[in-house]
Amino acid sequence: MPKPVILITGVTGFVAAHLIERLRSQGYDQLWGLSRQAYEPAKRYEGIRMLQGDLRDQDQLKTLLQTAKPDWIFHLAGQAVVSKSWELPRETFAGNVDAQISLFEALRSLKLNPKILVIGSSEEYGLVKEDELPLTEDNPLRPLSPYAVSKVAQDLLAYQYFRSYGLRTIRVRAFNHTGPGRPKHYAISNFAWQIAQIERGAAPPELHVGNLDVRRDYMDVRDMVSAYVLAMEKGEEGDVYNLCSGHAQNLRDILETLITLSKIKISVKVDPARFRPSDLPITYGTSAKFERRTGWRPHIPLKTTLTDLLNYWRQKEIP
Repeated sequence: MPKPVILITGVTGFVAAHLIERLRSQGYDQLWGLSRQAYEPAKRYEGIRMLQGDLRDQDQLKTLLQTAKPDWIFHLAGQAVVSKSWELPRETFAGNVDAQISLFEALRSLKLNPKILVIGSSEEYGLVKEDELPLTEDNPLRPLSPYAVSKVAQDLLAYQYFRSYGLRTIRVRAFNHTGPGRPKHYAISNFAWQIAQIERGAAPPELHVGNLDVRRDYMDVRDMVSAYVLAMEKGEEGDVYNLCSGHAQNLRDILETLITLSKIKISVKVDPARFRPSDLPITYGTSAKFERRTGWRPHIPLKTTLTDLLNYWRQKEIP
């Protein structure tokens, strides 16, 4: 069978870089990328037909979709920073919910019906009770941030469009994931960036942190994108799947591991300005449903992830 034509929205983002690498390694070579902003030519885009446009502009989007005519869409675009959503709730909804509605309506108008992977988040579960752990897909959704509410809306819209119009949506709820290339406004990547800055003498040996007394379900982005591809290959249309490691890691322990990977003595300073307005002490889930469906399991050790992330920041020419 011919390989599907694949469109990746948010193609210039962190996760997309790893997804592109994964797709290529599996022989998927008919790739299109959609970016809202102008992009710098780079090796990662070689062989990818690039499109530029705003997902919220439905008329423009129809033209772009007619050009690509995708069989699969990995919908990665959106506002993905939880902390920013408290400052910019309206913009968060525009980038996440409005953009997805435009995508769905443009596809309906064109009578195109590709498979669409809609990326949700563990943040959708929000306020979790101890006796509900590990989280399954049937757990109530009690979002605690504007970002989380927007992801619930994306999730449920994908289900509604599947039921109402037969749109071939597959939903995943991705738990925390990191790795090389993760932007520095995310906690673990920020720790690694600060350490790299200290090592190169660009900052004093003092690492600034927020709330370390949380436990989260972390995994490597490279394991995550392998799950995204499997979701497209084997996932059931209309269904939803948790993607997670299945156990919680203490953020304080992760920080200590990163510090031990450096040869410089570093002190830690807690900065109240880095705390979220609301947070949970512990969250972790089970991906048993997805594992049964696809055979997927994460396999990259967290220490490998952290080492690769720190080395990424060490090798960056611009701090």
